[in-house]
Amino acid sequence: MDEFSYLSILISIVLGFGVTNLLTGMAALVRARANTKMYWPVPVWMVTLFLILTLNWWAMFGLRTVGHWNFFAFFIVLLQPTLLYLSTALIVPNLSERSPIDLRVDYNRHARWFFGVLAAQICVSLAKDVVLYGQLPHRTNLAAHLLFLVLLAMGSSIRSELFHKTGAPLGLALIVVYIASLFLTLD
Repeated sequence: MDEFSYLSILISIVLGFGVTNLLTGMAALVRARANTKMYWPVPVWMVTLFLILTLNWWAMFGLRTVGHWNFFAFFIVLLQPTLLYLSTALIVPNLSERSPIDLRVDYNRHARWFFGVLAAQICVSLAKDVVLYGQLPHRTNLAAHLLFLVLLAMGSSIRSELFHKTGAPLGLALIVVYIASLFLTLD
């Protein structure tokens, strides 16, 4: 077993926890629909996170070409899926806490942390390229990272419901365009 095959096991486990959390949360929302006041940005962000987690796992395949690993490089790589998992924990409502639940109230309670953790994940993604390859990603990828970072910083600081109802589908559209532009094939 080569170094990356060994290291990728833990990365896959953490990403799997994030996917499990999202799928379990979505199923719980469906089961609790009679006692849940829906706020549609929540399931949109959950779908967006599912795509981001899947993309993260997909893109990690490219790390197989890294010739030498050290603990710091692995820690930076592992930090990205860890932050993604934390973002799933912040967007998926805890339906066992109370019933009925108002998803808008729950979303607003955790929005700053949710967007802050996702913004930190973008910063870690950029740091990962610097640590592993000694440079930032190419121009298109860097521009997409910065665009996501701006959206997430705005989501963390803006309380406007109109912004959040616009930002959720915008985030989903951005990740779909990002995947279609840069990650359709496994490199």
